[in-house]
Amino acid sequence: MNDSYINSFYDRLPGSYLFSTIAKKIKEYQGSHENADIIRLGIGDVTTPLIPEVIKAMHKAVDEMGVKDTFRGYGPEQGYDFVREAIVRGEYTARGIEMDPDDIFVSDGSKCDVANIQELFSGDARIAIPDPVYPVYLDSNVMAGRTGILQADGHFSEVTYLASTAENSFQPDLPRNPVQLIYLCSPNNPTGTVLSRETLQKFVNYANENGALILFDGAYNCYIQDETLPHSIYEIPGARTCAIEFRSFSKTAGFTGVRCAYTVIPHELSKLRAMWNRRQCTKFNGVNYVTQRAAEAIYTAEGWKQTRGVIKGYMDTAKVIRQELTAAGYTVFGGEHAPYIWWKIPDGEKSFDFFDRLLATCEVVGTPGSGFGPCGEGYFRLTAFGDHERTKEALRRIKERL
Repeated sequence: MNDSYINSFYDRLPGSYLFSTIAKKIKEYQGSHENADIIRLGIGDVTTPLIPEVIKAMHKAVDEMGVKDTFRGYGPEQGYDFVREAIVRGEYTARGIEMDPDDIFVSDGSKCDVANIQELFSGDARIAIPDPVYPVYLDSNVMAGRTGILQADGHFSEVTYLASTAENSFQPDLPRNPVQLIYLCSPNNPTGTVLSRETLQKFVNYANENGALILFDGAYNCYIQDETLPHSIYEIPGARTCAIEFRSFSKTAGFTGVRCAYTVIPHELSKLRAMWNRRQCTKFNGVNYVTQRAAEAIYTAEGWKQTRGVIKGYMDTAKVIRQELTAAGYTVFGGEHAPYIWWKIPDGEKSFDFFDRLLATCEVVGTPGSGFGPCGEGYFRLTAFGDHERTKEALRRIKERL
């Protein structure tokens, strides 16, 4: 095929996807170290098995699929009513937020939704993203041609970056340039920090006053330990007229290998809601029935109790990482309301160089902070999703060898 017909914006992407780069580095190390005992605290994948209530619900649903009277084929692209209603009860009504089940769109993952939502907007819509943050927000807009070119300082020329650093307590300032789309992530991936109610109100006011839209990623909201902190953008007055929210069962309920999530578009955003519905009906056939029954089971009394137990286990691991690194004299952030620890590495050392040194000396893997944006340089992300005892072994190696 003639290259002139290929989407040239892909050429603007910086190398490979972050976690693909890390996987390649690990494979190369293993190739030259046959007996390597690598402890992986890099990718945010869960390790605890699905809770009993979820397994029970899946077994029951599988049995239904084997009986003519209860067999189901294509389901609604928006999700079955039973799971949409359970989401509203468990996530919104429980926090005093009014939400219509028809505002919930069930999907097979927030990564897909966050990447696909940009299809609803014109190519000249200007975006603002936190720095550092989950790479998909930026990369999907690079692919769509909204970002301009990558500059020597690591920034794209047409993107407004919202610095989220220790210097501003990880509470970014409002965009200095006019933008139409604002990505926010709380708890933040990678820093593990939470946006305050005051910060979110500031952004909601800005969006409503300037005709902008907030794309709010709340994938880790269930890890927030302080109930006075906002779990949802819709806890903020005015958000229903300027915000779309993304949620996931991947980290809440260990569904990384099962795949289920949902996007919330309130009926106040009727045009966007109709467009997203049209998009899903055209390009998506819905999440399978067995998975949606599994998601519903999370919101039973016993299911939620078991889910909270799993979350506590991960947060106990996060606490250990935070305490051990602090005791070793390092500065760390996060790990209190999210399963990520944001580790400040020695001054002057590049985060990918630190990745190589940590792998070579300790056989421990994390994620270089620069992979999340220019403001991530000088930091390193560790995840608490690994096995608790193996994580303690990783910390022992770090304290003894690094």
